[in-house]
Amino acid sequence: MKHQARKRFGQHFLVDDSITESIVRAVNPRPADNVVEIGPGLSALTRPLLERLDSLKVVEIDRDLAARLRGQYPPERLQVTEADALTVDFAQFGPSLRVVGNLPYNISSPLLFHLMAYADQVRDQHFMLQREVIDRMVARPGDADYGRLSVMLQSRYDMEKLFDVPPEAFDPPPRVVSAVVRMIPLPPDRPRARSDEALSATVAKAFAQRRKMLRRGLGDWAALVPWEALGIKETARAEELSVVQFIALADVLHEAGVVG
Repeated sequence: MKHQARKRFGQHFLVDDSITESIVRAVNPRPADNVVEIGPGLSALTRPLLERLDSLKVVEIDRDLAARLRGQYPPERLQVTEADALTVDFAQFGPSLRVVGNLPYNISSPLLFHLMAYADQVRDQHFMLQREVIDRMVARPGDADYGRLSVMLQSRYDMEKLFDVPPEAFDPPPRVVSAVVRMIPLPPDRPRARSDEALSATVAKAFAQRRKMLRRGLGDWAALVPWEALGIKETARAEELSVVQFIALADVLHEAGVVG
């Protein structure tokens, strides 16, 4: 019986085998790898991944699809977690985790932020997302797409856009072009804020009024910042600051006790 895609879950099933092969080739799994797939759907990625893996873990919110997966594969080969990925504790899946998936576009940003909490135990992540989102993820300072998502994810990952995926590769086809991204957690010696909460609050406030110069956009916080010492120009806007500069700015505001 054909499964009807459910809008509330943002379901668009990958049906182009050449795209599937390209994703699996990018992941390049080895038999003993600890892989978890988010949103396996109709097994477009699940099947070729299992051809290379001893076992695979999947997270599926749709109970009908979860039941179908349990019927298709033995439990020693496929471990099905029936849940919303936004609520899943990925620590349960163990260390050196490799996360893959065709992520529902309606929850992609919240899910990426949710996964940041588990980056210490993740080896890499390969996701299919809306191309526009990936362009924002990998944007550099000064780019029109550079924003909160860029800074927060780049503070934790090295990211690379791999290739585009046209709408006709899916059933039903989405109204947007998709793309595949590789995300590798940065090492422990990366530049990091003294407080993750302070960095998040600082970046959110800085980009809330991105057209304004940062000294105005930060409001009362601006008087607490040694701008020259941080190497930030008087006329600078949020999209001009590097990740390292945002970290330094967050540390100053954290020490001043206004954030985090």
